[in-house]
Amino acid sequence: MTHPWFAPPRPRVLAHRGLVTAAAAADRVAENSFLAVAAAHAEGIAYVESDCHLTADGVVVLWHDADLRRITGDARTVADCTVADLERLMAERGGLITLAQALDTFPTLRFNLDVKADAAAEPTGRLVARHADRVLLTSFSDERRHAALTAAYTRGGHPATSAGTATVARAVAAVASRSRTLLARALRGIDAVQVPERQSRIRIVTPRFVAACHDVGVEVHVWTVNAPRDMQRLLNLDGHGLRVDGLVTDRADVAARVVRALRDTRN
Repeated sequence: MTHPWFAPPRPRVLAHRGLVTAAAAADRVAENSFLAVAAAHAEGIAYVESDCHLTADGVVVLWHDADLRRITGDARTVADCTVADLERLMAERGGLITLAQALDTFPTLRFNLDVKADAAAEPTGRLVARHADRVLLTSFSDERRHAALTAAYTRGGHPATSAGTATVARAVAAVASRSRTLLARALRGIDAVQVPERQSRIRIVTPRFVAACHDVGVEVHVWTVNAPRDMQRLLNLDGHGLRVDGLVTDRADVAARVVRALRDTRN
């Protein structure tokens, strides 16, 4: 049975760390801020991709980097700061948003949450348990992903999940070997693979890879796709209707227009 996170229709546009337009960036609005999430919601985007870290006082916040340097110029780590510290620093950058605030303030949004720190795994899982029908949990670390999922399961929630790096590597190898058995084994319990189109010189997203994942009931989402031409190509990968299921993009507004145009041409 398909998890409720995967509501129709496809393809899915996932707003990468929310939506920050050029005008918003000029006003110093930062990624993963309250205003960035609100902008994606206002644009009618159904999915927000974000990241989870844990503060010094035990609060899960939407934040990508381990430290604050890139966003605020502050050299401290998220783990060294309290929520109050981050609220002060983000006051003129779109506002801090905690995971609890995101889930409660935007009840119609579906969240794709990448757990970035070991300490954040269990608290994230606990928080999303009662929102599990609209949450997908992931992490580059499969161990961290499992820890978050287990915390959700023990509270009666069953979020969707996408594969960590090691699982993706096994899936890519299985596709290369043309073994459906190995692929199904590698992706057991996985709802989606979320991958870059290429990793170094290795092309991951090919018609064969997409078809193989679909054959075992797993969606393919590609990150981070910002050029309209790339969006169009990936959404019609082989020219015969074999297409990826989702785009993770910094330009969710542009991707939404591309998706609408493609749907219009197919109808």
